[in-house]
Amino acid sequence: MSELDFARTLTLVERSVVARLGEALKAQGATLEEWRVLSFLGDGSGRAMTEIAEFALLSPPTLTKVVDRMVSLNLVLRRVDDEDRRRVLVFASKRGTEALSRWTAVVEHEQDSIFSALGSEEAVLLTTLLNRARRRLAGA
Repeated sequence: MSELDFARTLTLVERSVVARLGEALKAQGATLEEWRVLSFLGDGSGRAMTEIAEFALLSPPTLTKVVDRMVSLNLVLRRVDDEDRRRVLVFASKRGTEALSRWTAVVEHEQDSIFSALGSEEAVLLTTLLNRARRRLAGA
């Protein structure tokens, strides 16, 4: 397998997984991006937009649109940081926390289906190898 085949294969797998998770969440009226944002905010901590963007794998302008939508749906709240008045923090609302619980169950169910299709042992091995590659390449 050439490097081009490797990169293409990774991309195809990623697209397939994202599409499956996205469809499962769409049935709940949610998007994968919204779930990622809420999953990052799920511990009750307020987070800066830059932190959320990094975690959710979104560009800052895209995250702003996602968070604007989530504010309008009362899933998240924006508050000025008490320690740095120039900074705005985003928090999950009560409704957002409830949605996170439902959406996470949907994501876990779909992920179980994906793991089942791959085979449990192979899915665990693949996850281990991808995490190892991510750590090594981040340090390269």
